[in-house]
Amino acid sequence: MVDNYIRESYIFNAGSLGHIEGLSITSHGSPAVHYFGGLPYGLPPTGQWRFRVPRRLPKDYRYGTATEPGKFTDDTRICPQPPSSNTPHPSTVNEDCLQLNIWVPAGPPPKDGWPVCFYIHGGFLQVGTSNTNPEDLVSLLSESTFGAIMVLPSYRLNVFGFLASRELAAEASSNGEATGNYGLWDQRMALEWTHENISFFGGDPANITVAGYSAGAYSSFQQLAHELFRVPEEKAIIRRVAMFSNSTGVRPKGLQDQQPQFDELLTRLGINLALSDEEKLTSLRAVPHHKLVQVQNGMRISEFRVLADDAFYPADLIDRINNGEFARKMKDRGITLINGECESEHTMYRRWRTPQESYSAVYQRFSAEFAPEVTKKIMDHYCGPSQKLPAEYANWEDFFGRIYANIQVHYLQRGFHNALFAGGLEAGKDVFRYRFERRLDCVAEKIPAEWGVTHLTDVPIWLWGCGYEGGLSVQEKEWLKDWNEGFAAFVKGDEVNWGTTRPKDMRRWRSDGKTDIWEDSSWERGVEFWKLVNSGHERTDRKASYQEHDSQL
Repeated sequence: MVDNYIRESYIFNAGSLGHIEGLSITSHGSPAVHYFGGLPYGLPPTGQWRFRVPRRLPKDYRYGTATEPGKFTDDTRICPQPPSSNTPHPSTVNEDCLQLNIWVPAGPPPKDGWPVCFYIHGGFLQVGTSNTNPEDLVSLLSESTFGAIMVLPSYRLNVFGFLASRELAAEASSNGEATGNYGLWDQRMALEWTHENISFFGGDPANITVAGYSAGAYSSFQQLAHELFRVPEEKAIIRRVAMFSNSTGVRPKGLQDQQPQFDELLTRLGINLALSDEEKLTSLRAVPHHKLVQVQNGMRISEFRVLADDAFYPADLIDRINNGEFARKMKDRGITLINGECESEHTMYRRWRTPQESYSAVYQRFSAEFAPEVTKKIMDHYCGPSQKLPAEYANWEDFFGRIYANIQVHYLQRGFHNALFAGGLEAGKDVFRYRFERRLDCVAEKIPAEWGVTHLTDVPIWLWGCGYEGGLSVQEKEWLKDWNEGFAAFVKGDEVNWGTTRPKDMRRWRSDGKTDIWEDSSWERGVEFWKLVNSGHERTDRKASYQEHDSQL
């Protein structure tokens, strides 16, 4: 598809931001999309600013002048990260990554400006990038019903974005700052930058959707939760949220539970734990970023995750969901939600830092991700005192993948939705649920067919072929026309004809290519699992009902 497009230099007057050079992507002889890549939204989080909250750009910051426009024709820098299925080239990696990419439809904007879709990339909060070819969003923005500005921010990941400890908390307190969750604070700063400046690009700052895939969906939830409970309504930015293939998760670890990871990191780096707090942090900030990356895959506590800090993440957030307050605040602010799943999320999830074939290895892997009490509840529930592999799973890898997918996507979505509906939100009006049981033909370019309709296979559905050379076939475009129109209406803020009317209803793309409304057969299991891990309730006696169907999801 890229061969059909032509790149041309595009000089743009961005108002008080100054003059910048981007790209104009021409399709069929006329401009289709304007692209600006690598625009800074914060000061470099390097040196003494490593492991601290981001800093805003000066008010008089300019990206370029009329005589010397700032050149923004490439990508954002990418946060240093461990190897993955999409490991970035070393030349693109830099801790100074607080930058974003913008795609603007060519042609005059609507009367009130273009709607804005602020899209957060995924990658388990450990890896990933906001970069894709400038041409990759041309089909979405010029050849489909979808018409909006796309903003894709980079943010700090893994140790750089989510390290937390007693030492860092004490330093932050002395500086009058929050501690931990640096990646979430980065996202918030990028969102605020977008709200303050998108009008220069023809966007409507009063019409911003926050969307994301996987960890980006989880981040979208965190941004919404932060805004609902930590930002006055008059300063609110988010109008609606699209969470693709993820959910709320469980309550994150607190500082005490995060401390062992910090101590393990220092030990693996050869930093003496007997040093003073200041000496530890000075030594840690002096470590080259590639060494901080190298040690991560070998760590027992390998996952750097969100901290329950009560600053970004409200300490009582799960309680507020359970008692209906979260739903009521969404309703009061008119915030709507798209959230759903792929049929076989587990075939992808089981491939991320897969544990060895034993109970103890799976227990340790979940312990790296979740608070101790959550891990214990999950493993006790499924394996009991025998600690044996339940009969319906092929092996421990299969067990890990399916349970991990249920936690990240299938089951906790359902528990969350149940709380939202109980709190007063309405199916098909406030909450739009979905399920995919078919994948595009082009997905085989990157994801083996035998993995099925797994995690990531629906990205080119929502983003209309983005990242895939083959794109959508004529038949697929016809099948998915209503999906594209629904997503476009959602981001625009128009009425969405989703077709769902009851809490259990899910809009479904079936294996035969047709779309229908499916009554969710996993609803009760999801709600009960939510109660197990996200409430103060004692363990239920429904072990059999979970296990009977886990292998079918």
